[in-house]
Amino acid sequence: MAHGYLLVTMNVTDPERYKQYMAEAPKAVKAYGGEYLVRGGRHETLEGDWAPHRVAVLRFPSYEKAKAFYDDAQYTRIRELRKGATEYFHMVLVEGFEGVV
Repeated sequence: MAHGYLLVTMNVTDPERYKQYMAEAPKAVKAYGGEYLVRGGRHETLEGDWAPHRVAVLRFPSYEKAKAFYDDAQYTRIRELRKGATEYFHMVLVEGFEGVV
């Protein structure tokens, strides 16, 4: 079964408020078997004009587990903690590749 990945870009404008979200979110991620592969850190645009301020990548055991995490009541409550803490917060769910390259 292919993994599910959440690709997230954001611009944090209120770091103190965002800390509340980041204190709670990892517990919800872990409850669905998810893990952070990227959580901020150094990045640069190599092609195109995409210029996110901050990037995160999360991996879940499956696409369905990632979607269940997002839809869960616990995470719905946790999402409220980040309201007003970011200029934007974009999240895309994508299924991993299992084929042969």
